[in-house]
Amino acid sequence: MRLVISQAVAKKLAEKHRVSRRELEQCFENRIGGLLLDTREEHRTDPPTLWFLAETDAGRKLKVVFVQRGELVFVKTAYDANDDEKEIYMEKFGV
Repeated sequence: MRLVISQAVAKKLAEKHRVSRRELEQCFENRIGGLLLDTREEHRTDPPTLWFLAETDAGRKLKVVFVQRGELVFVKTAYDANDDEKEIYMEKFGV
């Protein structure tokens, strides 16, 4: 797996969400639950948009949204998970 972060996404992550590349890497390394498919019409992609929640090494819980093409993982966004997202993930995976 290789993370791909476009310049525009990197800027949004840094400026709007204060999420670093290393935090993203930690979330992929620390993920316990599975992946969820984003089924909202405006977010449908081919291949599908996937997301998960995971903690950074510092305990920050992020929602990570991405598209995977083979070994490449194209990050779309990542930000502090809100209560609704935490509840959805907990119901599905118990974490």
